[in-house]
Amino acid sequence: MAGERERRFMQHAIALSRKGMENGDGGPFGAIVVKGEEIIGEGWNQVLADTDPTAHAEVVAIRQACRKLGSFQLEGCEIYTSCEPCPMCLGAIYWARPQRVYYANTKEDAAAIDFDDSFIYREIGVDHADKKIPLIALPDKEAWEVFRRWKEMGDKKLY
Repeated sequence: MAGERERRFMQHAIALSRKGMENGDGGPFGAIVVKGEEIIGEGWNQVLADTDPTAHAEVVAIRQACRKLGSFQLEGCEIYTSCEPCPMCLGAIYWARPQRVYYANTKEDAAAIDFDDSFIYREIGVDHADKKIPLIALPDKEAWEVFRRWKEMGDKKLY
């Protein structure tokens, strides 16, 4: 059960979703990253404003929070988002590794207002050649050489 703290942070994310929508920046989505009691990143959908299909609320908030922390990890952080994350945002969330994510609207709610990501979820399991946007392997020795050198590097930072 969500407490007053969680409701307060969610209301902030929802206010950002409204702000972005009313500004015409993109769809009605907002997100914040919280560490303890501090909002360290916030974002709203800016796909139209930035002409950037990756400028979803969660991604914008994660980028801002990581810059503030000076880290590519959101250790000890929580994300509050006005809607269940799409597949891209979910991937970004897993790479950033926050403690938890709270969301208000569901992906079904998003589909009902014409933000339907179900086709992406389905595409993930389709063979590469049969995808709507085919993925075509083009193996290259030089590409493999770069990977081999990475594996052998002793001073790399894993993430």
